[in-house]
Formats: sequence, structure tokens, C-alpha cells
Amino acid sequence: MPKERVVVILGPTATGKSYCGIELARRFRGEIISGDSMLVYRQMNIGTAKPSEDELHIVPHHLVNILPPDASYSVADFQQQATELVHQITLRGNLPLLVGGTGLYIKALLEDYRFSSVEENPELRKRLEAYAREQGSDRLFDWLRKEDPAAASRLHPNDVRRVVRALETALSGDSVSQEKQLELKFDAVVFGLSMERDFLYERINHRVDRMLEEGLEEEVRSLLKAGVPSNCLSMKSLGYRQMAEYLTGQCDLATAVDNIKKGTRHFAKRQITWYKKMPYIHWFTVDRNLNYEKIVADMADRLEKKVKRM
Repeated sequence: MPKERVVVILGPTATGKSYCGIELARRFRGEIISGDSMLVYRQMNIGTAKPSEDELHIVPHHLVNILPPDASYSVADFQQQATELVHQITLRGNLPLLVGGTGLYIKALLEDYRFSSVEENPELRKRLEAYAREQGSDRLFDWLRKEDPAAASRLHPNDVRRVVRALETALSGDSVSQEKQLELKFDAVVFGLSMERDFLYERINHRVDRMLEEGLEEEVRSLLKAGVPSNCLSMKSLGYRQMAEYLTGQCDLATAVDNIKKGTRHFAKRQITWYKKMPYIHWFTVDRNLNYEKIVADMADRLEKKVKRM
């Protein structure tokens, strides 16, 4: 049975993935599946750089605005839902376009990770979280490397929540997931957007400034006022965590803004590290002239040639 086709557009934050995704979807009767772990949350628009309402209606979008801001959402949830969406979009005769920057989500979907069914162990989790606080995230990560090197290779040492879950699973006699050999689950064409580092950082700083102008402070204040816990998964994300720290008196505004910019730059570096584990990406460089029209034309040309060969 032939594999279902998927086109992927990925890259670090602020590289213009949404624009390219919408343009390709318009040309190829596509439907966009968001591969961004934060776009699932309603009422979190500015800090997530969510596409505008107009953009969301140009072409169909999926896995956007599907959960309240205090809900949990995991890579396993994404993998299951995105797989079903690829199937449904294909049945409609349209092209599934996966657009986003959460490397673990995209890699897990394309490479068909197998996730553990081990039940949660709240007692063990509390002990592991206490260990992380007392000994530090690096020591916790070293522990995971000894117990499950494969899981550790897919996680960042500072991602304490996922490291704790991986250790919890490994200590229960299983592993978080087993990767197959590098045979992709789908007939996938994977495009990546890159930028020269200084230019990318300029774009990130400018994006944060624009978020502030658009009302990031008020968005976070409204979420807190509505009772969204500051320690829930979505509020620990970039922009929201730092702004919540300011609004609850833990730092001043200038410090919060600086921390958002620094945190986003570090996040972009981690994304790039993730993508290096995905050798099947075909890269396009976005230059300072913002050559998106040429990039989209080149992507479209590659897709058309692939379709003709089939």
C-alpha cells in the first residue's frame, strides 16, 4: 500500500514558515496541520505568534485553537491527531501541509515514534522533581542518560518536565519511545527555512517588540485574571512565563522583556540542533531581502516535479 503524501515546512522561530505554508497550500489545494505545540491553545494568540484570523481562513488550518489554555498536550497526542488528519485530508483529495517548528513533534510524526503506555506514577514523579530542584537539571539529565540513552538523545537537559516523564517511564521498566530506522512513515517532502544567525536574532528581537506593542502584557494579565494557573504547561512557555513573572512582581518589565528575547534566541538554537537530526530536510535560506517569493516558487517547482514522477 503506498504511503500517504505529506509536505512539511519547518525551521526556527521567526523564519516565515506560516507565509510559505499558506502560499503552497493555495497553489496545491492544501490544508495546513500546525506542528507548533503552542498553537493548540485558545486565547493565547500574541505570545504564540499565531496566524491572524484572516490567515487562518485563507486555507483550512488544523490543530489551532483546539484546547483551553490550562489543558495538557503531549507529543503523543499530536502524533495521533496529526496522523488521522493526514489520512482525512488525503481522502478529501487535498494535500496535507505540516507547518511548524516543534522539532520533537515533527520528528515523532515523520519517523513514527512508538510511545510508552506506562501509567503515570505521581509519587515517583514528585521524587524526581524534588531531585531536579535539589541537584539541578544537569544531574537529572545525567541520570536519564544512564537509564535510557535513546530518550535522552531526543530531549534537552533543561526540559525538566519531559526529562522527569522519561525517567519515570524508564524506572518503571519501559522506555519513552523506540525509533524505527530512518524510514519515514509518509511519502514526505520536507522543506526547511534557515537564516544567517545575526539576521535571525534581529528578527526574533523585533518580533518580541511587536508582541509587546500588540498587547502581550494584557493577554497574559487576562489569562491570569481568568484563573489560568501560572504553573500550567502553556503558561510555562516562552513569553508567557516571563510576562507572568513580571505581573506577579518577580521582576521588572525590562528584565522580563530581556528574558523573553534571550529565551527565544536560545529556543531557536535548540530548534536548529533538533533539525540537524533530520537529514532528509531540503533547506532554503531566507536572505535580508526576504526572498520568500523565490523560495515558494522553488518549493512549488520541486513539488510539481515530484508529482509528475509519480
